[in-house]
Order: sequence, then C-alpha cells, then structure tokens
Amino acid sequence: MAVARVTELVASSDKSFDDAIKAGVSRATKTLRGITGVEIVRQTIKVEKNKIQEYRVHINVTFVLEG
Repeated sequence: MAVARVTELVASSDKSFDDAIKAGVSRATKTLRGITGVEIVRQTIKVEKNKIQEYRVHINVTFVLEG
C-alpha cells in the first residue's frame, strides 16, 4: 500500500501561464521525490499600470511518501 502527500505550490513567470507551470514543476522535482501528478488549481495575473506584470499558478503536487 502506498501513501501519497499533496503539497500546494505557487509559481510565477513574466512570460506565460505555461512557463509558470513548467517552472513550478521543475523546482518541485529538485526537492520532492516520487512525484506522480500535478493539478492546476488556480491561475492569476498581477497587473500594474494596466499591463500584465506576472502570471501566477497555484498547483497541487502529488508525490508518494518513501519508507
């Protein structure tokens, strides 16, 4: 029997939502082992002076606990 954990992360990019997702997953793989899935929970945009400054994604990362 496997036990998994879900951790919420927030990642951002000044280019696109896709780039923010890739950055978040890339960073997660550096510290979390056994990642089995990612869920995009929410997407938001930071706006300043009527221009998009940053794309932000909230993602749930699922990974299997070792041991």
